[in-house]
Amino acid sequence: MAALAETLDWTLLRAFLAVADTGSLSGAARLLQTSQPTVGRQVQALEQALETSLFRRKPKGMELTEAGSDLIAPARAMQIAARDIVRKAGGAGRAMSGTVRVTASVFMAHHVLPKIFADIRRSLPEVALELVPSDEAENLLFREADIAVRMYRPEQLDVITRHLGDVELGLFGTESYLARIGPVDTGEVLERYDFVGYDRGERLIRGFRDAGVNVTREFFPVRCDSQTTYWELVRAGCGLGFASKFVASRDPTMREVDLGVPIPTLPVWLTAHQAMRRTPRVARVFDLLAEALVPILTRPGASTVS
Repeated sequence: MAALAETLDWTLLRAFLAVADTGSLSGAARLLQTSQPTVGRQVQALEQALETSLFRRKPKGMELTEAGSDLIAPARAMQIAARDIVRKAGGAGRAMSGTVRVTASVFMAHHVLPKIFADIRRSLPEVALELVPSDEAENLLFREADIAVRMYRPEQLDVITRHLGDVELGLFGTESYLARIGPVDTGEVLERYDFVGYDRGERLIRGFRDAGVNVTREFFPVRCDSQTTYWELVRAGCGLGFASKFVASRDPTMREVDLGVPIPTLPVWLTAHQAMRRTPRVARVFDLLAEALVPILTRPGASTVS
């Protein structure tokens, strides 16, 4: 067993922790940005190396065995040690060249960040940029990303966050769809128009109810949870949909519709780990992202939280 301790592959323990944290092979694969079969093989290899079973399969995921539960604490200690190594190496590296990894929502990564990345590349040609479109919370502590653009205030410890402002949202439909339905008074918008909604997500339903309009999932005859596909459905004329005014204003075929009630905004927070923020290339990309995003947001903010 002592020899095994010297040769045990950290990658296997990382896969083990990801399955334990997410409760499934598929969730762990998304977290680690790899394939489900790869995670399965890594867990199996760890079980073979340790000669014990670490998980029990359930109808909807994976459950730790007693042996697996006993392994969590030492595995987590190794994860924290690896994080500390990365922090110290990142904080000590003073060179501007290298890679900066940015994660953002799929919608922002698709519609907003490509142009900003192109501008950053012109300013910092020595820095390689990685963009991770994801609606899940990548963990800055474990170097899954250097910088995160979030539509909520991060609550992780040891991160620095800056509220850049708020995304102004509006209700939009295509010019052709609106012409087909004909003129509609503000009070008739809900009755006369179709709305594109979410499949499993309940954010729109809650938003309507908060505004005093009681709707159900069936109110939306076309439904999709992918933010980018949702917007393409609206652009195709499937009905009205909500989107960033900044993005919608760039499409000459789209027209804004007055719903008659205020539409909430979405806050935008820029986040980096404290140690990585002190790395020159990360700090510079952080600042350039802020400079580019603030002008396109409504009610820009400047609050920084350590």
